[in-house]
Amino acid sequence: MESTKVTMRQTHHSEYLKLRSVYLKSARKAFISDIHLSEEWRELNYLSRPDFDAALDEYRVFENFLIDADVGLYFFPQDDKVTIDSIYCRDASIATDFGMIICNMGKDKRKNEPSCQMKVFEDNAIPILGVISSPGTLEGGDVAWLDEKTLAVGHTYRTNKEGIQQLKQFLEPKGISIIVAELPHYRGKNDVFHLMSILSPIDKDLALVYSPLMPIAFRNELLDRGFDLIEVPDEEFDTMGCNVLAIAPRTCVMVEGNPKTKKALENANCNVLTYLGGEISIKGGGGPTCLTRPLLRSY
Repeated sequence: MESTKVTMRQTHHSEYLKLRSVYLKSARKAFISDIHLSEEWRELNYLSRPDFDAALDEYRVFENFLIDADVGLYFFPQDDKVTIDSIYCRDASIATDFGMIICNMGKDKRKNEPSCQMKVFEDNAIPILGVISSPGTLEGGDVAWLDEKTLAVGHTYRTNKEGIQQLKQFLEPKGISIIVAELPHYRGKNDVFHLMSILSPIDKDLALVYSPLMPIAFRNELLDRGFDLIEVPDEEFDTMGCNVLAIAPRTCVMVEGNPKTKKALENANCNVLTYLGGEISIKGGGGPTCLTRPLLRSY
């Protein structure tokens, strides 16, 4: 009898499919030591200084979630040209099926991260589609795939019009639609406020959102596309209730301390894993999506 071979289809163009491979910048390589943290946390606008040993413990739990899910892990090395913010490695690049797009950071003190990531990609024979150049700025936390052919991008203090235009020039000729979400001023230029601060796709038809800061047109676009929206309550926004990493459809990782959001996800048949994120997430303003540069996902 002739056997039927099942071919696994893989793509970079998803936020919710089964995660197959990811780049990380470990807490040990990013934070380095308590002394190093003491030298940098204030100028990078952290809420307070992370505790190095506690951060390593938190990161170990987070990393083990990925290992247990059979995700292939790759690591950016320690690099004295970047700051402790490099732990939030999503922001310096965007993964596409055509190659990596190297970002240009809107936060000046993170300006060296994209070139450092690009060297790692080149050393590992990962193709580069393009580089966002000044005066354009673009950060990976401001982009999210809605489906394989649609990329949403937030116009924020970190991602400007010139950066969005360059992104369009790279992707629109390849059949990718770019949807721009005009985000509000909120807390101003010094605050970390990305598109993914208010949007986390969990499945093809499910997204976690914080509607009070979401543009009406963009929210309606999600509804028109058939998304059910889970609303994060006001009291769980600052504790990163809306920053959730899907490692498979309706299987996700979030920061502990957001019980209402966790319950709402579970009511939508989601499996929710939580980690203590006080040191590696809350203090620096980067949740589980920020801690990862996802590469391949599969159907």
